[in-house]
Amino acid sequence: MKKLVAYFSASGVTKSAAERLAKAAGADLFEIKPAVPYTRADLDWTNKKSRSSVEMNNPASRPEIAEQISNIEDYDTIFIGFPIWWYVAPTIINTFVESYDLSGKTIVPFATSGGSGLGKTAEVLIPLCPYANWERGKMLNHVSEQELETWANRF
Repeated sequence: MKKLVAYFSASGVTKSAAERLAKAAGADLFEIKPAVPYTRADLDWTNKKSRSSVEMNNPASRPEIAEQISNIEDYDTIFIGFPIWWYVAPTIINTFVESYDLSGKTIVPFATSGGSGLGKTAEVLIPLCPYANWERGKMLNHVSEQELETWANRF
């Protein structure tokens, strides 16, 4: 059973969580990078005209991803990580799950956040990829190495 940790990180917090998770799970690591990198101004959620605000207010938004995974079929379990934006995953995650046939694969979301939980993440992502086996997601902000390892190896 081969595992992959695919993640999008805007500020480095999710990257750190993804690296810890990949180590704990014995998984490969893949960064979901936007084709057009986000600037600090793009990420200003207090500005209704910032790129992230515009994307998150448009359910059809699908930011382009810079690189694709060529061997996605090799993985049985895919952990997908992201920061929580507006109580859901950033729309680049929608792009990611719609870019591959993940039918029959185990998908495990994980996230980081300054204060909120996973919110409506599952309600948005599961319909985009209904033939995958979605597992309950987890916030990885403040988990110990032991808790992370125990959780990661359930899948």
